[in-house]
Amino acid sequence: MAAARDAATPEAMVDRLALDAGRVAAMADGLRAVAALPDPVGEVVRGYTRPNGLQISQVRVPFGVVAMIYEARPNVTVDATGLALKSGNVALLRGSASAYRSNSAIVGVLAAGAEKAGLPRDCVQLVPGTDRADIGHLLTARGLVDLIIPRGGAGLIDYVVRNATVPVIETGVGVVHVYIDEDADLDMAERIIVNSKVSRPSVCNSAETILVHRAVAAEFVPRIVAVLQEAGVTVHGDETFAREPDVLAATDDDWASEYLSLDIAARVVDGMDQAVGHIRRWSSGHTEAIVTRRLDAARQFIARVDSAAVMVNASTRFTDGGEFGFGAEIGISTQKMHARGPMGLTELTSTKWVVFGDGQAR
Repeated sequence: MAAARDAATPEAMVDRLALDAGRVAAMADGLRAVAALPDPVGEVVRGYTRPNGLQISQVRVPFGVVAMIYEARPNVTVDATGLALKSGNVALLRGSASAYRSNSAIVGVLAAGAEKAGLPRDCVQLVPGTDRADIGHLLTARGLVDLIIPRGGAGLIDYVVRNATVPVIETGVGVVHVYIDEDADLDMAERIIVNSKVSRPSVCNSAETILVHRAVAAEFVPRIVAVLQEAGVTVHGDETFAREPDVLAATDDDWASEYLSLDIAARVVDGMDQAVGHIRRWSSGHTEAIVTRRLDAARQFIARVDSAAVMVNASTRFTDGGEFGFGAEIGISTQKMHARGPMGLTELTSTKWVVFGDGQAR
């Protein structure tokens, strides 16, 4: 922490590095929760008997060596290890240089615990050193590493996706939207926006843009601006929001921003079509939310918004493996192959086909 502050690290990133008694206890609780979950390995996904008597089943198996490349947040070291080991994989971890001391200490504890439990000590390993060249070697270690999961900012994820020859599950940045419909309960809308933005702004499921239907803008815009500003949030708004005191004029950079700070972009839209159009243009495909009392509006929003998670009358902060009942998560996938959204134990397995016969020949 001292090194981060000496290096003038932004406060949002310093918060990601921070470990106190509460966060350490939460990491331990997360491991216990994962340990208590059903073992996915060997689960029969589907099975059937063919007319020729062959018994065919598809069963879950580990990937093998799962490498995580991630930034800051040493709690990821614990979550990734617990999920990897529970799903039968080896955890190979490459955190950021800023968290190297914390990660080294944590991996030492985890390796000792694994050994005490009868597992090989090397089933959890931290890639030594902090040189960026290490990442390049990891990305091209085909035959040694079975899967890479990057977790961090857009720059890291883009670098991994473009340079890896090892298969990658892409986790994405969170340019997350909350749309306030014309029939929204405005008290509920206020609670959801404040929670989505303020409860922990440095994480990927925090709201970065709010879209307000023009029919409720006259009442809701001054109200939500005042509440957000009282909570320390800087609002970057369109021409309607910019009429409010101390609101900054928004640009395209704001619509595209994952602030990870107490900043939010805000816009008034003419209706569902314009809200969905804005989301399609600027979203990172992570999480979007609608606040509405109309079931037809909720269904329309769900059908038209193509993101990993869609919330109806709930905070975007619920897009999280722990909140989804996974015990912990290894990341939130914004791609469409294999895994999408929060990734827990089952997303860290592949499948194989098992066929039982009694002498059949084709």
